[in-house]
Amino acid sequence: MDGAALLARIDQHARIGAIDGGGVCRIALTDADRAGREQLVQWMKEAGLEVHVDQIGNLFGIRAGTHDLPPVMTGSHIDTVATGGRYDGIYGVMAGLKVVRWLDAHGVRTRRPLVVAAFTNEEGVRFMPDMMGSLVHAGGLPLQQALDTIGTDGARLGDELQRIGFAGAMRCGTIRPHAFVELHIEQGPVLESEGIAIGAVHDLQGISWQSIAIQGQSNHAGTTPMHLRRDAGHCAAAIAVFVRELALRFGGAQVGTVGAIELHPNLINVIASRATLTVDLRNTDEAVLQHAEAELDGFVQRLAAEQGVTITARPLARFEPVRFDERLVGRIEQAAAARGLTQRRITSGAGHDAQMIARIAPSAMIFVPSRGGISHNQREFTAPGQLRDGANVLLDVLRALADE
Repeated sequence: MDGAALLARIDQHARIGAIDGGGVCRIALTDADRAGREQLVQWMKEAGLEVHVDQIGNLFGIRAGTHDLPPVMTGSHIDTVATGGRYDGIYGVMAGLKVVRWLDAHGVRTRRPLVVAAFTNEEGVRFMPDMMGSLVHAGGLPLQQALDTIGTDGARLGDELQRIGFAGAMRCGTIRPHAFVELHIEQGPVLESEGIAIGAVHDLQGISWQSIAIQGQSNHAGTTPMHLRRDAGHCAAAIAVFVRELALRFGGAQVGTVGAIELHPNLINVIASRATLTVDLRNTDEAVLQHAEAELDGFVQRLAAEQGVTITARPLARFEPVRFDERLVGRIEQAAAARGLTQRRITSGAGHDAQMIARIAPSAMIFVPSRGGISHNQREFTAPGQLRDGANVLLDVLRALADE
């Protein structure tokens, strides 16, 4: 496959929502997302694909097969975080289109149809939860509930879909694939550190997101004795430290992050009366993840009693760990080996659309290395040759699956 042409398409699309440092800000259902969608639709049509948009805005480009059978699907997403890189998500979509163009150029007709998908709101930056489009497609979130989601800016998701012109007519879940394979950059350091070309993703961590609100009492920072304070800021810091210590104590696949903290009134000489923070817990083992959640809940309750504050937790997203289809994982390993590429099985620490589609169809993922393990950052980078290698493995796997 022509790696230069693939990279050129990725670079061209990265101009939509471009930010300083070579990154991209193309948050879901913004004007930049609309422009990115319009460009993708144009390229899909140029590739001869039949384009459909469903009611949650998922985009599907369909290449007919010789038989009317459930299709083989690939793809990812085109939305980004606010300081995103140019490969996260879009690489898998562009590689899917390159597979279609390669098949056309070589006169190859597959038995099953091929579908290239771009799912709505994978990042969950503006509208939560993340992986929303694929979750609705898989039946894990009611369409109306998704449409009624209010974003961080107060906008309603359904209204924004209408505004950008991508509230489609196709019923969500209409396309039920024979198999789904998602190509993605690793977004972590494992493949690069071990000198491995291809990761065959065999499982994906469960994710627990919650928002914690703390209500204390505002008071003078100089005149209020320490033992008489109801300090929401202190409680937020204590929770952040507990989350990190919990993850280190559990070890293994357990990770924990406090990624956002807000204080009120947020003044240097005033004890904070209110605090809100987010907690992100992840593990590949559901039982261990539940144990971590329970420990956090117990700590929060004890902290509230000890400090004389009120603490309430609100779930934002909860997804169980996913084990991908063994047969598909094996096919990825075999395809990489056949091309002389080193490969290993790997766990995904990030959430992806494939984990949602795995609810309704055999699914798996292909990873290529990320330089320095950096992602969700303008410095995100994967070498052109590595991008080409991943796309070639995707081609081989899709071609074999589509002829079943």
